[in-house]
Amino acid sequence: MNVKHAAAGIALLFSALGAAHAATYSYTGNTTAGPTFNRPVTTTDLSVVGTAVHYDAFTFSVNVSGVYSFVSNAETYDNYTVLYDGAFNPAAPLINVAEINDDIGGTVGTSGFLTYLAAGSPYTYVNTGFENADAGKFSASITGDGNIAPVPEPESYAMLAAGLGLLGVVRRRQARGRA
Repeated sequence: MNVKHAAAGIALLFSALGAAHAATYSYTGNTTAGPTFNRPVTTTDLSVVGTAVHYDAFTFSVNVSGVYSFVSNAETYDNYTVLYDGAFNPAAPLINVAEINDDIGGTVGTSGFLTYLAAGSPYTYVNTGFENADAGKFSASITGDGNIAPVPEPESYAMLAAGLGLLGVVRRRQARGRA
């Protein structure tokens, strides 16, 4: 089964589940220089981790509960995807695992799954490799009934707060200069 057939099969299955007005969020990334973690091996035995692999993590939420389709295509390596329900901590890779997939229908370089997501809950979609040498560019998509919205990292909120604080200081100084 080739990549196009695997993706078409997931899309057909998803449409059969009633996603008449599906929204898709697509993005690209590169795991080559990413941080590493010991990825989980399977959801059936969450006591086993694999070797250290590079990864890219995308945290998001949806505004409509339902079944969502996840598909990731790697350009030149055997990719592996993990969905975390709630927080993702690379130091504790077995906590909050919701779904794992290596190859859709045996197609190396394409991974994905269908799973239920609850509106408003944070999720993290991790794209990684099967082995530590597996890294490179990938494209990923999440499709479902609701909008898929990135959740900013805590560092983003800290930078926003610092920027707003700096703006307040500048305005205060400007106001004093006019007085």
